[in-house]
Amino acid sequence: PIRGARCRADVMSATLFDKLWHSHVIKDLGDGWALLHIDRHLLHEMSGGPALVHLERMGLLPRNPVLTFATTDHVLSSAPGRTIDTYAAGAALCSSLQARCAAHGIVHFAPGTGHQGIVHVIGPELGLSLPGTTIVCGDSHTCTHGGLGALAFGIGSTEVAHVLATQTLVQRKPKAMRLRIDGELAFGVSAKDLILHAIARFGAAAGTDHAIEYAGSVVERMDIEARLTLCNLSVEMGAKFGFVAPDATTLAYVQGRPFAPTGADFERAEAHWASLHTDPAARFDRDLSLNAASVAPTVTWGTSPEHAIAIDQKIPDPAQDAGNRGPWQAALDYMGLRAGHAIAGTPIDLAFIGSCTNSRLSDLRSAATVLRGRRVAAGVRAWVVPGSESVKTAAEAEGLDRVFIDAGCEWREPGCSLCVAANGERVPPGARAISTSNRNFVGRQGPGARTHLASPAMAAAAAVAGAIVDVRQYR
Repeated sequence: PIRGARCRADVMSATLFDKLWHSHVIKDLGDGWALLHIDRHLLHEMSGGPALVHLERMGLLPRNPVLTFATTDHVLSSAPGRTIDTYAAGAALCSSLQARCAAHGIVHFAPGTGHQGIVHVIGPELGLSLPGTTIVCGDSHTCTHGGLGALAFGIGSTEVAHVLATQTLVQRKPKAMRLRIDGELAFGVSAKDLILHAIARFGAAAGTDHAIEYAGSVVERMDIEARLTLCNLSVEMGAKFGFVAPDATTLAYVQGRPFAPTGADFERAEAHWASLHTDPAARFDRDLSLNAASVAPTVTWGTSPEHAIAIDQKIPDPAQDAGNRGPWQAALDYMGLRAGHAIAGTPIDLAFIGSCTNSRLSDLRSAATVLRGRRVAAGVRAWVVPGSESVKTAAEAEGLDRVFIDAGCEWREPGCSLCVAANGERVPPGARAISTSNRNFVGRQGPGARTHLASPAMAAAAAVAGAIVDVRQYR
């Protein structure tokens, strides 16, 4: 049922966002603010451990530890055979989280348990992330879980402690936005290409103060892992929330997962999830559309995800856009690129296939399709970092690890790795990387690192060519 005084008057004309929001309102605080119940709280070592320490110092206990789950991912080494002590600077954070989870009865997926991995990968694959739930984590890419029809969003360190202590959070309801993607996907175009194209077209601030629902025939045909990738970059479009309405694909994905409901509980949940859709007469504050047929394999050229172009396009000229002249020129200077030149053919030093954006089994399969029977170019390092121990095990069962190793890639252990460079693994200063991660900010992958965002297939193709290339030539 939809609860809350600020629900639209006509229940039959509610957006999915209305339904998700108002079903979690504990109290309407006025002026758009509400106290929300949080169904699932996900922790990692950089946010969870310090927050639990803070609670202990205040003499407080987690209010509902059974709704909280933790993993180690950010400062953990991805080197083969690693332990939590391999990266010495992160060992204390890893140990602190493990000890405090044990003390407070919080399930912790430590390395070696078979379920450790990137927080936004293990949530969906374990059935912790469910349609219709509120999910928070001290990480901005928590919007990823919206691919399952959840209201998922990143929170700050103070909010992490607040949720631990109260299982609630005060939030202001944003506006509703829909991005419809229709048409047919061309060869070599993935969910990563679609969302990079959308951010470049509509802008990195297009979703600011909005919650984005992804809809349309292309989204409906996507599998869950593609939807997770789509939602992952919602925050790069300025939005805190991004989600897809649950459907038969969602239910098939969720059923049978370790923490998903079973039996009669699943049947009751399934009946509720069927109501989680935008009603036909519902209105959005902003409604955008995209023709998938117009999207080509896409790669970034600058220092923002909105600095993205099709692989067959040329790097834009700052002189042609007075409003962006300064930032664009600064981005070109940092990236060591020249306006008017083709992005294809730009040499790379490193290829990274991993992160909460693109480290699931389907992503690894996509990269392996390109790398099978080929070799990484001389002078290029290629890292493949699976998103979880479960993904790693499944990939090895299919022989994908041998494909990567035979091609000259490094097959590593699960974790955030080169995405955020918090575990000592960095792109060297001045080196150029093509990365399947979500951010190409200045210094994101290490001081002076130059990052080009792309899909797993595009990253694999670049690794083979030694330069950014059009994956369509590897049919």
